[in-house]
Amino acid sequence: MRKKLLGVLLSVAMVASLLAGCGDKNDNTQTPDNQNETDDAGENNDGGTDDASGGGLVGVAMPTKDLQRWNQDGSNMETELKAAGYEVDLQYASNDVNTQVSQIENMISNGCKVLVIASIEGDSLGTVMDQAKEAGIPVIAYDRLIMNSEAVTYYATFDNYVVGKKQGEYIRDALDLDNAGDKTYNIEFVTGDPGDNNVNFFFGGAMDVLQKYLDAGTLVCRSGQTDKDTVATVNWDTGAAQTRFETILSSFYSDGEKLDAVLASNDSTALGVANALASSYKGDYPVLTGQDCDIASVKNMIDGKQSMSIFKDTRTLASKVVEMVDAIMKGGEPDINDRESYDNGDHVVPSYLCEPEFADIKNYKEILIDSGYYSEDDLK
Repeated sequence: MRKKLLGVLLSVAMVASLLAGCGDKNDNTQTPDNQNETDDAGENNDGGTDDASGGGLVGVAMPTKDLQRWNQDGSNMETELKAAGYEVDLQYASNDVNTQVSQIENMISNGCKVLVIASIEGDSLGTVMDQAKEAGIPVIAYDRLIMNSEAVTYYATFDNYVVGKKQGEYIRDALDLDNAGDKTYNIEFVTGDPGDNNVNFFFGGAMDVLQKYLDAGTLVCRSGQTDKDTVATVNWDTGAAQTRFETILSSFYSDGEKLDAVLASNDSTALGVANALASSYKGDYPVLTGQDCDIASVKNMIDGKQSMSIFKDTRTLASKVVEMVDAIMKGGEPDINDRESYDNGDHVVPSYLCEPEFADIKNYKEILIDSGYYSEDDLK
């Protein structure tokens, strides 16, 4: 009897042991939801850290679709980020600050791991940037510096001071100002949105070249409009630039006085100037600068209506930002080449500056077509 009781007890113990073993195995087996939680925490099935192949959501906020360059920037970045294995939430805000704020709030609530933001107005994102900071989300300011916010982690742009400097140098060389002697040349100025911090660099770089010729009287601005705020163009709007420039032409150049040069900070404002010249100016087209190499402005360049445009290859900038995002996602430090120039009012933002170059009638085929940026048909 004692042996039978012992056998029963042993059998019960073995069954209990087997059931316990099965229970341990089930507790360690992850459901798909558990696996996702582990991946979100930065680990993969191999036990290492999650890399680009493991993905992650990246929020990309662009200001508008109204300008060609922002469409290209957004599209290039989305393509490269997806190719690197990331999910992308790409939004355009129609140049409306409240819309952009709402879009970024949604990106934060939807779990974006990194935010890439080309702001409409650099000073208008304070509250939503605080939300990003509280959520621990790194922010890369894209081509427009976000001002007065501690949340800005990095900045990626072109060397915007050099952009303006190249525009000023182009005017200097085209008019041969250093050998002007007693000659004088008339010049007018058109820059961009006063809320865009880049304007300070574009206009500052150009004026660092041109101011001495204004001071010497070699360059003359008949309208007298030479300060940055007066020559600003809200939202870089082509129509606004055209209206202002038509007024300048009718007020100061209707007497047959020649206009020799126009410093326009980008192509949308240069297009407004070109439109105004076509409608109400009887002389030859002046030296006219621009920036972005938009198709309409390159066509004007070919037709002799615009002299040059600064080429900022958005493919280069998009690729650099993808590299920065990838480094952040992997817990590393992105490549930075400037830690001094860009103070957003809260701190100096670590930046990567790409190098711009200019295109004109002499080299646009090499720079824009041979590089594959445009096709011949795009410019017909």
